[in-house]
Amino acid sequence: MLTKLKALKKREGVLIISARHSLDDKLAGLDLGADDYLVKPFHLSELKARVTAIVRRKTFNGDNTITFNEIKVDLTAMQVVVNKNNLTLTKKEYDLLLYFLSNKNKVVTKNAIAEHLWGDEMDMSDDFDFIYTHVKNLRKKLVEAGANEYLRSVYGIGYKFGDL
Repeated sequence: MLTKLKALKKREGVLIISARHSLDDKLAGLDLGADDYLVKPFHLSELKARVTAIVRRKTFNGDNTITFNEIKVDLTAMQVVVNKNNLTLTKKEYDLLLYFLSNKNKVVTKNAIAEHLWGDEMDMSDDFDFIYTHVKNLRKKLVEAGANEYLRSVYGIGYKFGDL
């Protein structure tokens, strides 16, 4: 399967989780193109750290700081600074900002946002008022801290974050 993904030139991150722990198995998986190899059993915190590292490498070029114009996000400290003003965000607002930054200049649907932020906890419903509330609060906090208006609603679809 991994060979097929690489042949299709897919750039998604791949983490192999396996009960096989020999060096040959690990080397074979990595040689096939996996980004990491994790042997069972493992702690969930280790899995989270490895997935975060892959996302950072693939999405943010391995940098622990994301800069978008006047907005700076320190991924390690989970801190957002706008024009030297520290921003206090809720966990959902912070995750939402990261999602927008990793998808800047793309239209993201309300459904995609709900799945990303709430995952399995999210009931698939037609009512996305809770997303609107988080987006409104994030937009307000960014603008009050001195950021330009980067977040736009795309009527009937979702939102777009980026330069206009």
